[in-house]
Amino acid sequence: MLDPIIIIIALFAGLSFKRIGFPPMLGYLLAGFMIHGFGLDTESGTVIDTMANAGVTLLLFTIGLKLNIKDLAAPQIWAVASSHMLITTVSFGALFMMLAPWISKLSGLDSTAIWTVAFALSFSSTVFAVKVFEQHGETSSIHATVAIGILIIQDLAAVFFLALSTGKSPDWTALFLFLLIPARPFLHRLLSGSGHGELLVLFGIGIAFGGAKLFELCNVKGDLGALIFGVLLAGGIKSNELSKALMSFKDIFLVGFFLSIGLNGLPNIEMLIFAAGLAIVSVFKPLLYYWLMTITHLRARTSFLSSMALFNYSEFGLIVAALAASNGVLPQEWVVTLAIAVALSFFIAAPINDRAHAIYNRHRHLFARYELKKRLPQERDHDLDHTEVLVLGMGRVGVGAYRYLRQAYPGKVVGVEEADKKSQRQLREGYRVVRADASDQDFWQQVDLKKIRIILVSLANHGENVEVVQLIKRLGYNGQIAVIARFPDEIGQLKRMGCVTYNLYYEGGHGFAEHVVETLEMIEDGQAR
Repeated sequence: MLDPIIIIIALFAGLSFKRIGFPPMLGYLLAGFMIHGFGLDTESGTVIDTMANAGVTLLLFTIGLKLNIKDLAAPQIWAVASSHMLITTVSFGALFMMLAPWISKLSGLDSTAIWTVAFALSFSSTVFAVKVFEQHGETSSIHATVAIGILIIQDLAAVFFLALSTGKSPDWTALFLFLLIPARPFLHRLLSGSGHGELLVLFGIGIAFGGAKLFELCNVKGDLGALIFGVLLAGGIKSNELSKALMSFKDIFLVGFFLSIGLNGLPNIEMLIFAAGLAIVSVFKPLLYYWLMTITHLRARTSFLSSMALFNYSEFGLIVAALAASNGVLPQEWVVTLAIAVALSFFIAAPINDRAHAIYNRHRHLFARYELKKRLPQERDHDLDHTEVLVLGMGRVGVGAYRYLRQAYPGKVVGVEEADKKSQRQLREGYRVVRADASDQDFWQQVDLKKIRIILVSLANHGENVEVVQLIKRLGYNGQIAVIARFPDEIGQLKRMGCVTYNLYYEGGHGFAEHVVETLEMIEDGQAR
């Protein structure tokens, strides 16, 4: 009966935190504590618990959809992820063992509980990192690819921990689960035939929860089943579309998980102090990430931006702690303590990530000291000789602009695209494309801006478009800058910055009508002849 009230409180708490520039999930945690403190949770539980379980299942399924074994095999991903987890777990475990005689919260834990807490603190937040990259329009950048790959390795470790910690032995029927491997083409045909609307969403939800139930029937952790079914569908034509379609459902259900953590109880002073201490220690996480990434030959900028996105503790750590508490390994108060530590680490990481690019650009020479001379092939300098026109962002608009401009400036046009697969495909198709991030000041150091006549900016995110324009103007570029826009306020902002603007919606309709008229005239001329 009180569940709708709880959801409304969570909504306003999430909106409040978003308004001040922090992730809404912090609001959900606080809402859970508030609801528990006011005693409103006495009759709640069923709906919230169902949402929490559904959120975790969909989270694991969408992680599986993005899984690419080839990408994860790169040393800068699997080696960095496993090394960081091992070093962090051992460091926290050893520290807690030493502090146990003097801190009552630790003295009451046995060695299994201590190492479980240490393991839970070794994760970084998938939700936080994804939101950071989406906000800046950087989901296809090298630093985003590296960070997401590391997070997937960590998530896999968490999933196997969840599967093994139930204390159950798989039933002999689990052997039949291997038949899912040859069934993969059939699953892909089902996905392809599900359309683009509600059937696609229904297919994803049915496969995720159906897969989880199938594994549970074989006495295997259901969350592992959701992940495996996601992996089976990964790499398909519509797997990315399915992942995006389920994104909102996953986020809504995860609200239940964060609420359920807060509903577990209010923290006492000792718990708050310990959680604050853990949050302060989180500043060492990106330092370790940065060192590990640079020694695997990643550039300083890539290492820095990836490390900043992996700054904080993780919701997966809370899932691990919650399971340990339900199995009696860990006292319930520790789940609340870790939830507060996660929330405080978000408070520290959010403003730093908002200014990560500015911080790097201001201190780039300091960070570059730790960069190895040998670089990965995708991060080496580019050949930009004889370039007079740059097209930033080789999506559909950028490709169209490139095709037109290379007729007017043959051999002088270069496209800049940050997505690896897209840039490789366009290279094979004969385009002169370099893989680079348009907001990367190191990339612009390779460009002779005095020779550039025109720069076309057609990136997916308006905020990134503005950031790039500000960067190249700050570097002294005085030539023509043309930028795509979608809304009147965006056009006004760009015009005030001295840019030529192109309204993607209005001009798209104009171009469509012009193309139809020209085509009809050609058909009529052919018939007349």
